[in-house]
Amino acid sequence: MKKTLKNGLIASAVATALLASAAQANQEVIKLSKNPANWPTWGGNYWGTRYSELDQINNKNASKLMPAWTFSTGVLKGHEGGPLFINGVLYVHTPFPNKVIALDPKTQTIIWQYVPNQDADTTIPVMCCDVVNRGLAYGDGKIIVQQADTTLTALDAKTGKVVWQVKNGDPKLGMTNTNAPLVVKDKVLTGISGGEFGVRGFIAAYSLKDGKLVWKKYSTGPDDEVGLDPNKTMTWMGKDKGLQPVGKNSSLKTWEGDQWKIGGGTTWGWYSYDPQLNLIYYGSGNPGTWNPVQRPGDNKWSMTIWARDADTGVAKWVYQMTPHDEWDYDGINEMVLVDQKINGKMRKTLVHFDRNGFAYTLDRETGEVLVAEKYDKSVNWAKYVDMKTGRPVVDPKYSTEENGEDVTTEEVCPAALGSKNQGPVAYSPRTGLFYVPGNHLCMNYEPFEVEYTPGQPYVGATVTMFPAGRDVFTGKKDGSHNLGQFTAWDAKTGKIVWSYKEPFSVWSGVLATKGDIVVHGTLEGYLKVRDAKTGKELYKFKTPSGIIGNPNTWMFEGKQYIGVLSGLGGWAGIGMAAGLEGETEGLGAVGAYRSLEKVTQLGGVLSVFTLSK
Repeated sequence: MKKTLKNGLIASAVATALLASAAQANQEVIKLSKNPANWPTWGGNYWGTRYSELDQINNKNASKLMPAWTFSTGVLKGHEGGPLFINGVLYVHTPFPNKVIALDPKTQTIIWQYVPNQDADTTIPVMCCDVVNRGLAYGDGKIIVQQADTTLTALDAKTGKVVWQVKNGDPKLGMTNTNAPLVVKDKVLTGISGGEFGVRGFIAAYSLKDGKLVWKKYSTGPDDEVGLDPNKTMTWMGKDKGLQPVGKNSSLKTWEGDQWKIGGGTTWGWYSYDPQLNLIYYGSGNPGTWNPVQRPGDNKWSMTIWARDADTGVAKWVYQMTPHDEWDYDGINEMVLVDQKINGKMRKTLVHFDRNGFAYTLDRETGEVLVAEKYDKSVNWAKYVDMKTGRPVVDPKYSTEENGEDVTTEEVCPAALGSKNQGPVAYSPRTGLFYVPGNHLCMNYEPFEVEYTPGQPYVGATVTMFPAGRDVFTGKKDGSHNLGQFTAWDAKTGKIVWSYKEPFSVWSGVLATKGDIVVHGTLEGYLKVRDAKTGKELYKFKTPSGIIGNPNTWMFEGKQYIGVLSGLGGWAGIGMAAGLEGETEGLGAVGAYRSLEKVTQLGGVLSVFTLSK
């Protein structure tokens, strides 16, 4: 009896310690993000607002900014994502081979460096749009990097030594990884890339302690594999029907035969988390193939916003934005979690700027859509989102199929790379506005039949891209040639507050601060600082290469710094990054961005700015 009791007490103590450790990992990230000196996640916090309480640099003195120091990563190609700053150490990542570098910000010297051993011949050929990586995660004294070859790696934050590694996929089947992981409680969340290779998308949670798989949920397929409760997982079906249970086999019913097995819906974007609701939020990408004729039906649950329980992975609600996607409008862009008053009522909202050109404001507790409006009026593939049904009203003129046949469609807007691509927005609680890095392109889209072969491209469309030539506010033709814009958006009303044209797409992420500034990069390589209220340009500096990374900010020894990775690449810069020349190469991007070579070159540099003395 005594021995049993003693063992029981020991077991209870161990269980309590494990639970405390799990909670501590969660609280550690929250505590770090509450101290504005740090930047501990891709979005600065779990809510993905990319907002900092630092105001030493502000809209009154931003013109006095100057470069403080620079650091070469030693890698060319596209540098997406941004550095983490945690307790006085700067953590920098690179595109393939996915180096991780810990820097001393005082001396700008390397504390440690991790260089993965990856098979370039197996991995690089199946990476869709350059060999980018979108950043690192931190939790429980570990830096987490999701390598391109799908190896998820945990490093000791002090030494850089490998703590554990786990394989998340198989490049031989077209699977790769480019996403930034996120630590939630005692788990590491990660996804998968490869929609253009017929990969079936999923999100996975691994143990932060040892890398063991905790749960894994797919975007398409049977309910148990997708993590849907037919009676409890809800979806919004418009004001007429409201929120309804998804029902049994909601995904299987929208695919022909076994097409869901190669259905795409990959998860290479960003993940957000609400600790109070214990829900994680993310988006799933385009269905495979790009040829819609080959996959009749809504193709659920590709192109979907997901809310999942962090502990079990079971979905609380889902909302599909682009049923039966005909244009490659990946739904992976970030989900920003903010509380705001809509129609006189405070709501816990989720705001999402989709590639399809619509900005969505949802109730993040229930999944009810509150606002769905175009954030670039050149968007024409759909006339509007019908709030009675919850579905977009597709303009048949811009459909890429007709009566079950392929149709070559001209001047459909936006282009496949979207009205906004992967660069995450920022939100300022001081202005109540979202700051959107935008594209302003249209395309000609020619679908064709393609067969699936494991590990081989499964695209099925030829795309040509060009400037929209329309006004962002009205959508009317004006002959303009800008490929991008930077926009302030009111998510409560679904209206553009102001917008500035940019010669090239704004592919970078955005930073907003208490100093009433917003910061973004340009493909030419400029770091730009704007007034958060008016959008007026306050400062710009041309870095060594095009910026597709995300500006982040931190405080060190009493001074505020802003840092950004420059290194041209990504989908927009794939022509230069991969040495492509054909108009339709790079999935259509090469022709549209050909003139970039006149204003910038490849690079890989961290540029750090502060106020002049």
